[in-house]
Amino acid sequence: MADSTSRVISQPECGGDAKSENVSPSFTEIIVIRHGETEWNADGRIQGHLDVELNDIGRQQATAVAARLSKEPRISVIYSSDLKRAHETAEIIARSCGDLEGGGESLDQLYQRCTSCLQRIAKNHRGKRVVVVSHGGAIRALHMRASPHSRSKSKIWNTSVGILHLSDKDEWTVKLWADVSHLNKTEFLNSGFGGDKTSG
Repeated sequence: MADSTSRVISQPECGGDAKSENVSPSFTEIIVIRHGETEWNADGRIQGHLDVELNDIGRQQATAVAARLSKEPRISVIYSSDLKRAHETAEIIARSCGDLEGGGESLDQLYQRCTSCLQRIAKNHRGKRVVVVSHGGAIRALHMRASPHSRSKSKIWNTSVGILHLSDKDEWTVKLWADVSHLNKTEFLNSGFGGDKTSG
């Protein structure tokens, strides 16, 4: 899910062990990740649809979040924006879990595009755990849909993790938001652009 197209990165289930907690068949667990840092993020510049690549810190952030996600039980599929910064982050995550396979779909306007895309993903992967790598503005739109009466006070840091549960009745629940615990022991936490509603 992204500002233009969404890339599907399929892979074998990964991480955890067979006895680890599975997702209930009545909902889909979506792990939402913001892409790693770019030079434009570091400078506080808004990228929008510009296809800016990850910088070295962004690649190291992606490696840190990949190590965290490799411990998650049974991730079924990874979706990513087709912009380089998100796609490279997703590839680094996927390498921790298995082989890549390409694909894609076109999307519309930000809120409708992001929420309807996530609803399709949830419907297609009911009872599964899915990773979505996207952008600050898109992730804020997802939070708005999941918690319309509660504005997110957290910045969407680069490679921050959010977890949403989407039920088969189209009910959205925020289980975790803007978590960066995987970056706490690194120098990367303070380098990320704040991730406001206009950031990419």
